[in-house]
Amino acid sequence: MLRSPVLVLLLLFAIVSCQKGSETTSVNVKNRETTKSVLAQKYSELGDSFSRDNKLDSAFYYYLKSTELFKEEDISTYIAYNLVGMAYIQQTFGDYYSSEETLIEALPYLNNDLQFQVAANNLFGIAAKELKNYDDAVRYYTTILKTVKDSVTRVAALNNIATVYMEQKKYRKAIVLLEPVLKSDILDTLQNNKARIIDNLGFAYYKDNKISKGLQLMNQALAIRTSINDSYGSIESYLHLADYYQNKDYQKSKENALHAYDEATKHQSIDERLEALAFLMSYNQEKGVNSYAILFVNLNDSIKKVRNNAKNQFAKIRYDSRKAILESIKYKGQRAEILLQLETQKSQKYLFFFGFVALLGGIGFIVNYYKSKTKRERLEANYTTETRISKELHDELANDVFYAMTFAETQDLQNPIKKETLLDHIDKIYVRTRNFSKENSPVETGEHYEQNLKEMLNSYKSISTVVIIKNGEPIDWSKIQTEKKIAIQRVLQELMVNMKKHSQASFVIIGFDMEQNTLRIDYSDNGVGFSQQLILKNGLQNAENRIETVKGILTFDSQTNKGFKAKILVPK
Repeated sequence: MLRSPVLVLLLLFAIVSCQKGSETTSVNVKNRETTKSVLAQKYSELGDSFSRDNKLDSAFYYYLKSTELFKEEDISTYIAYNLVGMAYIQQTFGDYYSSEETLIEALPYLNNDLQFQVAANNLFGIAAKELKNYDDAVRYYTTILKTVKDSVTRVAALNNIATVYMEQKKYRKAIVLLEPVLKSDILDTLQNNKARIIDNLGFAYYKDNKISKGLQLMNQALAIRTSINDSYGSIESYLHLADYYQNKDYQKSKENALHAYDEATKHQSIDERLEALAFLMSYNQEKGVNSYAILFVNLNDSIKKVRNNAKNQFAKIRYDSRKAILESIKYKGQRAEILLQLETQKSQKYLFFFGFVALLGGIGFIVNYYKSKTKRERLEANYTTETRISKELHDELANDVFYAMTFAETQDLQNPIKKETLLDHIDKIYVRTRNFSKENSPVETGEHYEQNLKEMLNSYKSISTVVIIKNGEPIDWSKIQTEKKIAIQRVLQELMVNMKKHSQASFVIIGFDMEQNTLRIDYSDNGVGFSQQLILKNGLQNAENRIETVKGILTFDSQTNKGFKAKILVPK
Protein backbone atom coordinates (compact mmCIF):
# COMPACT_ATOMS: atom_id res chain seq x y z
CA MET A 1 0.00 0.00 0.00
CA LEU A 2 2.90 2.38 0.67
CA ARG A 3 3.55 4.40 -2.45
CA SER A 4 6.44 6.78 -3.13
CA PRO A 5 5.50 9.27 -5.86
CA VAL A 6 8.57 11.26 -4.84
CA LEU A 7 10.64 8.57 -6.56
CA VAL A 8 9.20 9.52 -9.95
CA LEU A 9 9.28 13.26 -9.23
CA LEU A 10 12.94 13.09 -8.21
CA LEU A 11 13.81 11.22 -11.41
CA LEU A 12 11.98 13.76 -13.56
CA PHE A 13 13.81 16.58 -11.77
CA ALA A 14 17.16 14.97 -12.50
CA ILE A 15 16.30 14.19 -16.13
CA VAL A 16 15.08 17.73 -16.80
CA SER A 17 18.25 19.11 -15.27
CA CYS A 18 20.32 16.77 -17.40
CA GLN A 19 18.42 17.83 -20.50
CA LYS A 20 19.22 21.47 -19.80
CA GLY A 21 22.81 20.65 -19.02
CA SER A 22 23.15 18.74 -22.27
CA GLU A 23 22.87 21.98 -24.27
CA THR A 24 26.65 22.31 -23.98
CA THR A 25 27.07 18.81 -25.31
CA SER A 26 24.66 19.64 -28.10
CA VAL A 27 26.93 22.49 -29.12
CA ASN A 28 29.92 20.17 -29.10
CA VAL A 29 28.05 17.69 -31.27
CA LYS A 30 27.22 20.37 -33.79
CA ASN A 31 30.80 21.65 -33.83
CA ARG A 32 32.06 18.19 -34.74
CA GLU A 33 29.78 18.23 -37.81
CA THR A 34 29.50 14.46 -38.07
CA THR A 35 26.55 12.82 -39.73
CA LYS A 36 26.33 10.14 -37.03
CA SER A 37 26.29 12.62 -34.14
CA VAL A 38 23.59 14.77 -35.75
CA LEU A 39 21.45 11.69 -36.47
CA ALA A 40 22.04 10.38 -32.94
CA GLN A 41 20.88 13.69 -31.47
CA LYS A 42 17.72 13.58 -33.56
CA TYR A 43 17.04 10.01 -32.40
CA SER A 44 17.39 11.10 -28.76
CA GLU A 45 14.98 14.00 -29.31
CA LEU A 46 12.51 11.58 -30.93
CA GLY A 47 12.82 9.39 -27.85
CA ASP A 48 11.94 12.40 -25.66
CA SER A 49 8.94 13.22 -27.86
CA PHE A 50 7.55 9.68 -27.79
CA SER A 51 8.16 9.48 -24.04
CA ARG A 52 6.11 12.66 -23.47
CA ASP A 53 3.31 11.14 -25.58
CA ASN A 54 3.51 7.95 -23.46
CA LYS A 55 4.50 5.87 -26.52
CA LEU A 56 7.19 4.13 -24.53
CA ASP A 57 8.07 1.33 -26.95
CA SER A 58 8.93 3.90 -29.64
CA ALA A 59 10.79 6.03 -27.08
CA PHE A 60 12.87 3.00 -26.02
CA TYR A 61 13.67 2.19 -29.67
CA TYR A 62 14.98 5.67 -30.48
CA TYR A 63 16.91 6.02 -27.22
CA LEU A 64 18.65 2.74 -28.09
CA LYS A 65 19.39 3.83 -31.68
CA SER A 66 20.78 7.12 -30.38
CA THR A 67 22.94 5.34 -27.80
CA GLU A 68 24.54 3.08 -30.41
CA LEU A 69 25.54 6.03 -32.60
CA PHE A 70 26.79 8.14 -29.70
CA LYS A 71 28.93 5.21 -28.52
CA GLU A 72 30.68 5.28 -31.89
CA GLU A 73 31.30 9.01 -31.35
CA ASP A 74 32.15 8.49 -27.63
CA ILE A 75 29.87 11.29 -26.37
CA SER A 76 29.27 10.24 -22.77
CA THR A 77 26.62 12.76 -21.70
CA TYR A 78 24.06 11.73 -24.30
CA ILE A 79 24.83 8.04 -23.78
CA ALA A 80 24.09 8.39 -20.05
CA TYR A 81 20.94 10.42 -20.77
CA ASN A 82 19.57 7.80 -23.17
CA LEU A 83 20.39 4.83 -20.92
CA VAL A 84 18.77 6.43 -17.85
CA GLY A 85 15.67 7.11 -19.96
CA MET A 86 15.61 3.47 -21.11
CA ALA A 87 15.99 2.21 -17.52
CA TYR A 88 13.07 4.39 -16.43
CA ILE A 89 10.87 2.99 -19.22
CA GLN A 90 11.78 -0.58 -18.21
CA GLN A 91 10.75 0.17 -14.62
CA THR A 92 7.45 1.65 -15.82
CA PHE A 93 6.58 -1.86 -17.04
CA GLY A 94 7.91 -3.60 -13.92
CA ASP A 95 11.07 -5.03 -15.55
CA TYR A 96 13.39 -4.18 -12.65
CA TYR A 97 16.11 -6.72 -13.42
CA SER A 98 16.59 -5.40 -16.97
CA SER A 99 16.47 -1.86 -15.62
CA GLU A 100 19.35 -2.64 -13.26
CA GLU A 101 21.39 -4.01 -16.17
CA THR A 102 20.74 -0.85 -18.22
CA LEU A 103 21.76 1.35 -15.28
CA ILE A 104 24.97 -0.61 -14.78
CA GLU A 105 25.69 -0.10 -18.49
CA ALA A 106 25.24 3.65 -17.91
CA LEU A 107 27.67 3.91 -14.97
CA PRO A 108 30.89 4.38 -17.04
CA TYR A 109 29.28 7.36 -18.82
CA LEU A 110 28.07 9.36 -15.81
CA ASN A 111 31.38 11.29 -15.65
CA ASN A 112 30.77 12.65 -12.15
CA ASP A 113 27.64 14.49 -13.40
CA LEU A 114 25.59 15.05 -10.22
CA GLN A 115 22.17 15.10 -11.92
CA PHE A 116 22.81 11.82 -13.73
CA GLN A 117 24.15 10.25 -10.53
CA VAL A 118 21.01 11.31 -8.66
CA ALA A 119 18.80 9.88 -11.42
CA ALA A 120 20.76 6.59 -11.55
CA ASN A 121 20.86 6.11 -7.76
CA ASN A 122 17.16 6.95 -7.57
CA LEU A 123 16.27 4.30 -10.16
CA PHE A 124 18.60 1.81 -8.46
CA GLY A 125 16.69 2.54 -5.24
CA ILE A 126 13.31 1.97 -6.90
CA ALA A 127 14.45 -1.35 -8.38
CA ALA A 128 15.93 -2.53 -5.08
CA LYS A 129 12.75 -1.57 -3.19
CA GLU A 130 10.44 -3.32 -5.67
CA LEU A 131 12.66 -6.43 -5.61
CA LYS A 132 12.53 -6.30 -1.79
CA ASN A 133 16.27 -5.65 -1.47
CA TYR A 134 15.49 -3.07 1.19
CA ASP A 135 19.01 -2.57 2.56
CA ASP A 136 20.28 -1.83 -0.95
CA ALA A 137 17.42 0.63 -1.51
CA VAL A 138 18.29 2.55 1.68
CA ARG A 139 21.95 2.61 0.61
CA TYR A 140 21.13 4.13 -2.78
CA TYR A 141 18.90 6.84 -1.27
CA THR A 142 21.53 7.55 1.40
CA THR A 143 24.07 8.08 -1.39
CA ILE A 144 21.79 10.81 -2.76
CA LEU A 145 21.71 12.46 0.68
CA LYS A 146 25.52 12.45 0.83
CA THR A 147 25.98 14.03 -2.61
CA VAL A 148 23.10 16.54 -2.89
CA LYS A 149 22.77 19.84 -1.03
CA ASP A 150 19.44 20.93 -2.50
CA SER A 151 16.94 20.83 0.37
CA VAL A 152 13.95 19.72 -1.73
CA THR A 153 15.86 16.78 -3.18
CA ARG A 154 17.15 15.83 0.27
CA VAL A 155 13.61 15.85 1.67
CA ALA A 156 12.51 13.62 -1.19
CA ALA A 157 15.34 11.17 -0.45
CA LEU A 158 14.48 11.13 3.28
CA ASN A 159 10.84 10.41 2.44
CA ASN A 160 11.90 7.56 0.15
CA ILE A 161 14.04 6.02 2.90
CA ALA A 162 11.08 6.33 5.28
CA THR A 163 8.78 4.48 2.86
CA VAL A 164 11.34 1.66 2.64
CA TYR A 165 11.39 1.44 6.44
CA MET A 166 7.58 1.26 6.45
CA GLU A 167 7.70 -1.59 3.92
CA GLN A 168 9.96 -3.36 6.45
CA LYS A 169 7.50 -2.47 9.25
CA LYS A 170 10.23 -0.36 10.91
CA TYR A 171 7.74 2.40 11.66
CA ARG A 172 9.70 4.06 14.45
CA LYS A 173 12.73 4.50 12.22
CA ALA A 174 10.44 6.14 9.65
CA ILE A 175 9.05 8.46 12.32
CA VAL A 176 12.56 9.49 13.41
CA LEU A 177 13.34 10.50 9.82
CA LEU A 178 10.10 12.34 9.02
CA GLU A 179 9.46 14.26 12.27
CA PRO A 180 12.42 16.70 11.87
CA VAL A 181 11.44 17.36 8.24
CA LEU A 182 7.90 18.30 9.24
CA LYS A 183 9.13 20.59 12.02
CA SER A 184 11.45 22.50 9.66
CA ASP A 185 10.33 25.36 7.40
CA ILE A 186 11.56 23.65 4.20
CA LEU A 187 8.05 22.57 3.15
CA ASP A 188 6.18 25.83 3.88
CA THR A 189 5.98 26.77 0.20
CA LEU A 190 5.74 23.18 -1.08
CA GLN A 191 2.27 22.06 -0.09
CA ASN A 192 2.34 18.89 -2.23
CA ASN A 193 5.52 17.65 -0.53
CA LYS A 194 4.28 18.78 2.88
CA ALA A 195 1.08 16.76 2.49
CA ARG A 196 3.09 13.73 1.42
CA ILE A 197 5.37 13.93 4.49
CA ILE A 198 2.40 14.47 6.84
CA ASP A 199 0.49 11.54 5.34
CA ASN A 200 3.43 9.11 5.54
CA LEU A 201 4.24 10.27 9.09
CA GLY A 202 0.60 9.81 10.11
CA PHE A 203 0.51 6.33 8.60
CA ALA A 204 3.73 5.42 10.45
CA TYR A 205 2.24 6.70 13.75
CA TYR A 206 -0.92 4.66 13.16
CA LYS A 207 1.08 1.49 12.45
CA ASP A 208 3.19 2.19 15.57
CA ASN A 209 -0.02 2.16 17.68
CA LYS A 210 -0.16 5.95 18.10
CA ILE A 211 -3.68 5.73 16.71
CA SER A 212 -5.19 9.15 17.38
CA LYS A 213 -2.06 11.08 16.38
CA GLY A 214 -1.76 9.05 13.19
CA LEU A 215 -5.42 9.63 12.22
CA GLN A 216 -5.10 13.37 12.88
CA LEU A 217 -2.09 13.68 10.56
CA MET A 218 -3.60 11.53 7.79
CA ASN A 219 -6.78 13.67 7.85
CA GLN A 220 -4.66 16.83 7.85
CA ALA A 221 -2.76 15.60 4.76
CA LEU A 222 -6.00 14.82 2.93
CA ALA A 223 -7.35 18.29 3.78
CA ILE A 224 -4.22 19.93 2.32
CA ARG A 225 -4.40 17.82 -0.84
CA THR A 226 -8.09 18.64 -1.26
CA SER A 227 -7.47 22.39 -0.80
CA ILE A 228 -4.74 22.48 -3.48
CA ASN A 229 -6.59 20.10 -5.83
CA ASP A 230 -3.87 17.45 -5.59
CA SER A 231 -6.19 14.68 -6.76
CA TYR A 232 -3.35 12.27 -7.56
CA GLY A 233 -1.80 12.69 -4.11
CA SER A 234 -5.21 12.16 -2.51
CA ILE A 235 -5.15 8.54 -3.75
CA GLU A 236 -2.47 7.75 -1.20
CA SER A 237 -4.44 9.48 1.58
CA TYR A 238 -7.62 7.54 0.76
CA LEU A 239 -5.72 4.22 0.69
CA HIS A 240 -4.08 4.96 4.05
CA LEU A 241 -7.45 5.87 5.60
CA ALA A 242 -9.07 2.76 4.10
CA ASP A 243 -6.38 0.73 5.86
CA TYR A 244 -6.95 2.63 9.11
CA TYR A 245 -10.72 2.01 9.16
CA GLN A 246 -10.46 -1.55 7.83
CA ASN A 247 -11.10 -3.20 11.18
CA LYS A 248 -12.80 -0.22 12.86
CA ASP A 249 -15.56 1.15 10.64
CA TYR A 250 -16.62 -0.89 7.60
CA GLN A 251 -18.54 1.93 5.92
CA LYS A 252 -15.76 4.55 6.25
CA SER A 253 -13.14 2.11 5.01
CA LYS A 254 -15.28 1.29 1.98
CA GLU A 255 -15.94 4.99 1.26
CA ASN A 256 -12.22 5.79 1.30
CA ALA A 257 -11.42 2.79 -0.89
CA LEU A 258 -14.08 3.92 -3.40
CA HIS A 259 -12.63 7.46 -3.44
CA ALA A 260 -9.16 6.00 -4.05
CA TYR A 261 -10.49 3.81 -6.87
CA ASP A 262 -12.27 6.75 -8.57
CA GLU A 263 -9.20 9.01 -8.43
CA ALA A 264 -6.86 6.23 -9.57
CA THR A 265 -9.18 5.52 -12.50
CA LYS A 266 -9.18 9.20 -13.46
CA HIS A 267 -5.37 9.27 -13.45
CA GLN A 268 -5.07 5.84 -15.15
CA SER A 269 -3.00 4.60 -12.20
CA ILE A 270 -3.36 0.82 -12.46
CA ASP A 271 -1.48 -0.23 -9.32
CA GLU A 272 -3.50 2.10 -7.09
CA ARG A 273 -6.74 0.86 -8.66
CA LEU A 274 -5.72 -2.69 -7.77
CA GLU A 275 -4.93 -1.66 -4.18
CA ALA A 276 -8.34 0.00 -3.83
CA LEU A 277 -10.09 -3.05 -5.32
CA ALA A 278 -8.26 -5.29 -2.83
CA PHE A 279 -10.05 -3.41 -0.03
CA LEU A 280 -13.39 -3.38 -1.82
CA MET A 281 -13.30 -7.14 -2.45
CA SER A 282 -13.27 -7.78 1.28
CA TYR A 283 -16.13 -5.31 1.87
CA ASN A 284 -18.50 -6.78 -0.72
CA GLN A 285 -21.09 -8.41 1.55
CA GLU A 286 -23.80 -8.78 -1.08
CA LYS A 287 -24.95 -12.27 -1.99
CA GLY A 288 -23.90 -13.80 -5.26
CA VAL A 289 -20.96 -12.79 -7.45
CA ASN A 290 -18.30 -10.52 -5.94
CA SER A 291 -18.16 -7.87 -8.66
CA TYR A 292 -15.07 -6.21 -7.18
CA ALA A 293 -13.20 -9.51 -7.20
CA ILE A 294 -14.06 -10.04 -10.89
CA LEU A 295 -12.93 -6.49 -11.70
CA PHE A 296 -9.70 -7.04 -9.75
CA VAL A 297 -8.88 -10.29 -11.59
CA ASN A 298 -9.65 -8.82 -15.02
CA LEU A 299 -7.64 -5.66 -14.35
CA ASN A 300 -4.73 -7.61 -12.87
CA ASP A 301 -4.65 -10.04 -15.82
CA SER A 302 -4.81 -7.14 -18.26
CA ILE A 303 -1.92 -5.20 -16.72
CA LYS A 304 0.21 -8.35 -16.49
CA LYS A 305 -0.37 -9.03 -20.18
CA VAL A 306 0.46 -5.43 -21.14
CA ARG A 307 3.65 -5.40 -19.06
CA ASN A 308 4.82 -8.80 -20.27
CA ASN A 309 4.21 -7.77 -23.88
CA ALA A 310 6.20 -4.58 -23.25
CA LYS A 311 9.10 -6.54 -21.73
CA ASN A 312 9.16 -8.87 -24.74
CA GLN A 313 8.98 -5.88 -27.08
CA PHE A 314 11.94 -4.17 -25.39
CA ALA A 315 13.93 -7.42 -25.52
CA LYS A 316 13.13 -7.75 -29.24
CA ILE A 317 14.22 -4.16 -29.88
CA ARG A 318 17.57 -4.88 -28.24
CA TYR A 319 17.91 -8.17 -30.12
CA ASP A 320 17.15 -6.59 -33.49
CA SER A 321 19.56 -3.77 -32.75
CA ARG A 322 22.39 -6.14 -31.86
CA LYS A 323 21.67 -8.21 -34.94
CA ALA A 324 21.93 -5.09 -37.10
CA ILE A 325 25.23 -4.15 -35.48
CA LEU A 326 26.58 -7.64 -36.13
CA GLU A 327 25.82 -7.15 -39.81
CA SER A 328 27.50 -3.73 -39.95
CA ILE A 329 30.97 -2.91 -41.23
CA LYS A 330 32.39 -3.10 -37.73
CA TYR A 331 31.90 -6.87 -37.80
CA LYS A 332 32.82 -7.61 -41.40
CA GLY A 333 35.88 -9.53 -40.25
CA GLN A 334 33.72 -11.85 -38.15
CA ARG A 335 31.29 -12.38 -41.02
CA ALA A 336 34.21 -13.21 -43.34
CA GLU A 337 35.38 -15.81 -40.84
CA ILE A 338 31.89 -17.36 -40.76
CA LEU A 339 31.81 -17.46 -44.57
CA LEU A 340 35.21 -19.12 -44.57
CA GLN A 341 33.91 -21.76 -42.15
CA LEU A 342 30.91 -22.37 -44.39
CA GLU A 343 33.18 -22.80 -47.42
CA THR A 344 35.33 -25.20 -45.43
CA GLN A 345 32.27 -27.25 -44.48
CA LYS A 346 31.22 -27.29 -48.15
CA SER A 347 34.62 -28.58 -49.18
CA GLN A 348 34.44 -31.24 -46.49
CA LYS A 349 31.13 -32.45 -47.93
CA TYR A 350 32.71 -32.86 -51.37
CA LEU A 351 35.63 -34.70 -49.84
CA PHE A 352 33.20 -37.01 -48.06
CA PHE A 353 31.75 -38.24 -51.35
CA PHE A 354 35.13 -38.75 -53.02
CA GLY A 355 37.10 -40.11 -50.09
CA PHE A 356 34.71 -42.03 -47.84
CA VAL A 357 37.13 -44.82 -47.11
CA ALA A 358 39.98 -42.42 -46.37
CA LEU A 359 37.64 -40.38 -44.17
CA LEU A 360 36.89 -43.39 -41.95
CA GLY A 361 40.56 -43.58 -41.12
CA GLY A 362 40.61 -39.84 -40.64
CA ILE A 363 37.73 -40.05 -38.19
CA GLY A 364 39.69 -42.52 -36.09
CA PHE A 365 42.67 -40.18 -36.19
CA ILE A 366 40.57 -37.16 -35.22
CA VAL A 367 38.93 -38.99 -32.33
CA ASN A 368 42.32 -40.01 -31.02
CA TYR A 369 43.66 -36.49 -31.58
CA TYR A 370 40.87 -34.84 -29.62
CA LYS A 371 41.19 -37.34 -26.80
CA SER A 372 44.88 -36.48 -26.59
CA LYS A 373 44.11 -32.78 -26.84
CA THR A 374 41.53 -32.99 -24.05
CA LYS A 375 43.95 -34.90 -21.87
CA ARG A 376 46.70 -32.36 -22.62
CA GLU A 377 44.40 -29.44 -21.83
CA ARG A 378 43.41 -31.03 -18.54
CA LEU A 379 47.07 -31.51 -17.67
CA GLU A 380 47.77 -27.88 -18.62
CA ALA A 381 44.82 -26.70 -16.50
CA ASN A 382 46.08 -28.77 -13.55
CA TYR A 383 49.59 -27.44 -14.05
CA THR A 384 48.34 -23.85 -14.18
CA THR A 385 46.33 -24.37 -11.00
CA GLU A 386 49.31 -25.96 -9.24
CA THR A 387 51.53 -23.10 -10.38
CA ARG A 388 49.06 -20.54 -9.05
CA ILE A 389 48.78 -22.38 -5.72
CA SER A 390 52.55 -22.61 -5.47
CA LYS A 391 52.94 -18.90 -6.24
CA GLU A 392 50.35 -17.90 -3.64
CA LEU A 393 51.96 -20.17 -1.05
CA HIS A 394 55.37 -18.66 -1.75
CA ASP A 395 54.45 -15.01 -2.26
CA GLU A 396 51.83 -14.72 0.45
CA LEU A 397 51.77 -17.43 3.13
CA ALA A 398 55.50 -18.21 3.14
CA ASN A 399 56.45 -14.55 3.40
CA ASP A 400 53.94 -13.98 6.19
CA VAL A 401 55.18 -17.02 8.14
CA PHE A 402 58.80 -15.97 7.68
CA TYR A 403 57.98 -12.48 8.90
CA ALA A 404 56.21 -13.89 12.00
CA MET A 405 59.18 -16.21 12.77
CA THR A 406 61.67 -13.36 12.39
CA PHE A 407 59.55 -11.12 14.57
CA ALA A 408 59.31 -13.79 17.29
CA GLU A 409 63.08 -14.33 17.24
CA THR A 410 64.08 -10.69 17.33
CA GLN A 411 61.47 -9.09 19.61
CA ASP A 412 60.87 -9.20 23.34
CA LEU A 413 57.63 -11.19 23.56
CA GLN A 414 57.36 -10.41 27.26
CA ASN A 415 56.32 -6.95 26.14
CA PRO A 416 52.48 -7.06 25.87
CA ILE A 417 52.47 -4.81 22.80
CA LYS A 418 55.01 -6.98 20.96
CA LYS A 419 53.15 -10.11 21.98
CA GLU A 420 49.85 -8.69 20.70
CA THR A 421 51.49 -7.70 17.40
CA LEU A 422 52.74 -11.27 16.92
CA LEU A 423 49.29 -12.69 17.71
CA ASP A 424 47.74 -10.34 15.14
CA HIS A 425 50.21 -11.59 12.48
CA ILE A 426 49.42 -15.20 13.36
CA ASP A 427 45.67 -14.52 13.20
CA LYS A 428 46.06 -12.95 9.73
CA ILE A 429 48.03 -16.01 8.59
CA TYR A 430 45.23 -18.24 9.89
CA VAL A 431 42.51 -16.27 8.08
CA ARG A 432 44.49 -16.25 4.82
CA THR A 433 45.18 -20.00 5.16
CA ARG A 434 41.47 -20.70 5.80
CA ASN A 435 40.42 -18.66 2.76
CA PHE A 436 43.09 -20.30 0.63
CA SER A 437 41.90 -23.74 1.75
CA LYS A 438 38.28 -22.84 1.00
CA GLU A 439 39.15 -21.66 -2.53
CA ASN A 440 40.96 -24.90 -3.32
CA SER A 441 38.80 -27.36 -1.39
CA PRO A 442 36.83 -30.10 -3.18
CA VAL A 443 33.56 -29.00 -4.76
CA GLU A 444 30.35 -30.36 -3.17
CA THR A 445 28.38 -31.70 -6.15
CA GLY A 446 25.44 -33.25 -4.31
CA GLU A 447 22.04 -31.88 -3.39
CA HIS A 448 23.56 -28.75 -1.75
CA TYR A 449 25.54 -27.81 -4.87
CA GLU A 450 23.35 -24.84 -5.92
CA GLN A 451 23.24 -23.43 -2.38
CA ASN A 452 27.03 -23.73 -1.97
CA LEU A 453 27.63 -22.20 -5.41
CA LYS A 454 25.54 -19.12 -4.62
CA GLU A 455 27.09 -18.82 -1.17
CA MET A 456 30.51 -18.80 -2.84
CA LEU A 457 29.42 -16.03 -5.22
CA ASN A 458 27.83 -13.97 -2.42
CA SER A 459 31.03 -14.28 -0.36
CA TYR A 460 32.60 -11.73 -2.72
CA LYS A 461 30.12 -9.05 -1.65
CA SER A 462 31.63 -6.14 0.22
CA ILE A 463 30.92 -2.55 1.13
CA SER A 464 32.32 -1.47 -2.25
CA THR A 465 31.01 -4.36 -4.37
CA VAL A 466 27.39 -5.40 -5.02
CA VAL A 467 26.84 -8.96 -6.27
CA ILE A 468 23.45 -9.70 -7.89
CA ILE A 469 22.38 -13.25 -8.78
CA LYS A 470 19.61 -13.59 -11.38
CA ASN A 471 17.63 -16.77 -11.98
CA GLY A 472 15.93 -17.47 -15.31
CA GLU A 473 14.42 -20.84 -16.19
CA PRO A 474 14.88 -23.29 -13.26
CA ILE A 475 17.93 -25.58 -13.51
CA ASP A 476 17.72 -29.20 -12.36
CA TRP A 477 21.29 -29.49 -11.05
CA SER A 478 20.77 -33.17 -10.23
CA LYS A 479 20.81 -33.88 -13.98
CA ILE A 480 24.06 -31.99 -14.59
CA GLN A 481 27.16 -34.22 -14.69
CA THR A 482 29.57 -33.99 -11.77
CA GLU A 483 32.57 -32.86 -13.84
CA LYS A 484 30.48 -30.07 -15.37
CA LYS A 485 29.41 -28.85 -11.93
CA ILE A 486 33.04 -28.76 -10.81
CA ALA A 487 34.13 -26.92 -13.95
CA ILE A 488 31.34 -24.34 -13.59
CA GLN A 489 32.14 -23.61 -9.94
CA ARG A 490 35.88 -23.33 -10.57
CA VAL A 491 35.40 -21.03 -13.57
CA LEU A 492 32.97 -18.75 -11.69
CA GLN A 493 35.41 -18.71 -8.78
CA GLU A 494 38.18 -17.71 -11.19
CA LEU A 495 36.01 -14.88 -12.57
CA MET A 496 35.16 -13.61 -9.07
CA VAL A 497 38.80 -13.75 -7.93
CA ASN A 498 39.79 -11.93 -11.10
CA MET A 499 37.12 -9.30 -10.40
CA LYS A 500 38.29 -8.85 -6.82
CA LYS A 501 41.98 -8.54 -7.71
CA HIS A 502 41.94 -6.64 -10.98
CA SER A 503 38.64 -5.18 -12.22
CA GLN A 504 37.80 -2.65 -9.43
CA ALA A 505 34.11 -3.37 -10.09
CA SER A 506 31.32 -2.00 -7.88
CA PHE A 507 28.53 -4.04 -9.54
CA VAL A 508 28.58 -7.70 -10.57
CA ILE A 509 25.64 -9.61 -12.09
CA ILE A 510 25.64 -13.39 -12.57
CA GLY A 511 22.62 -14.82 -14.40
CA PHE A 512 21.68 -18.51 -14.56
CA ASP A 513 19.29 -19.74 -17.25
CA MET A 514 18.33 -22.93 -19.08
CA GLU A 515 17.92 -22.66 -22.87
CA GLN A 516 16.55 -25.93 -24.27
CA ASN A 517 19.34 -28.41 -23.38
CA THR A 518 22.05 -25.84 -22.72
CA LEU A 519 22.92 -24.29 -19.37
CA ARG A 520 23.76 -20.61 -19.83
CA ILE A 521 25.59 -18.41 -17.33
CA ASP A 522 26.08 -14.68 -18.02
CA TYR A 523 28.64 -12.72 -16.01
CA SER A 524 29.03 -8.94 -16.22
CA ASP A 525 30.67 -6.23 -14.13
CA ASN A 526 31.33 -2.52 -14.44
CA GLY A 527 35.05 -2.74 -13.74
CA VAL A 528 38.02 -1.38 -15.69
CA GLY A 529 37.84 -4.18 -18.28
CA PHE A 530 40.78 -5.96 -19.93
CA SER A 531 42.60 -6.21 -23.20
CA GLN A 532 42.99 -9.68 -24.75
CA GLN A 533 46.59 -9.82 -23.53
CA LEU A 534 45.54 -9.07 -19.94
CA ILE A 535 42.79 -11.71 -20.11
CA LEU A 536 45.46 -14.30 -20.85
CA LYS A 537 47.75 -12.98 -18.12
CA ASN A 538 45.06 -12.95 -15.44
CA GLY A 539 44.47 -16.68 -15.59
CA LEU A 540 41.23 -16.56 -17.53
CA GLN A 541 42.76 -18.73 -20.24
CA ASN A 542 42.79 -21.49 -17.63
CA ALA A 543 39.06 -20.93 -17.09
CA GLU A 544 38.47 -21.24 -20.82
CA ASN A 545 40.36 -24.55 -20.90
CA ARG A 546 38.23 -25.91 -18.03
CA ILE A 547 34.99 -25.21 -19.88
CA GLU A 548 36.30 -26.71 -23.10
CA THR A 549 37.12 -29.98 -21.29
CA VAL A 550 33.39 -30.45 -20.58
CA LYS A 551 32.49 -29.55 -24.19
CA GLY A 552 31.32 -26.08 -23.19
CA ILE A 553 32.04 -22.60 -24.53
CA LEU A 554 33.42 -19.58 -22.61
CA THR A 555 33.50 -16.22 -24.41
CA PHE A 556 34.75 -12.84 -23.19
CA ASP A 557 33.64 -9.33 -24.11
CA SER A 558 35.77 -6.60 -22.61
CA GLN A 559 37.17 -3.18 -23.40
CA THR A 560 39.41 -1.08 -21.19
CA ASN A 561 37.29 1.08 -18.84
CA LYS A 562 34.06 -0.32 -20.33
CA GLY A 563 33.42 -3.27 -17.99
CA PHE A 564 33.87 -7.01 -18.45
CA LYS A 565 31.42 -9.67 -19.64
CA ALA A 566 31.67 -13.43 -19.95
CA LYS A 567 29.22 -16.02 -21.26
CA ILE A 568 29.37 -19.70 -20.34
CA LEU A 569 27.44 -22.29 -22.37
CA VAL A 570 27.49 -25.92 -21.15
CA PRO A 571 25.42 -28.69 -22.78
CA LYS A 572 23.12 -30.45 -20.32
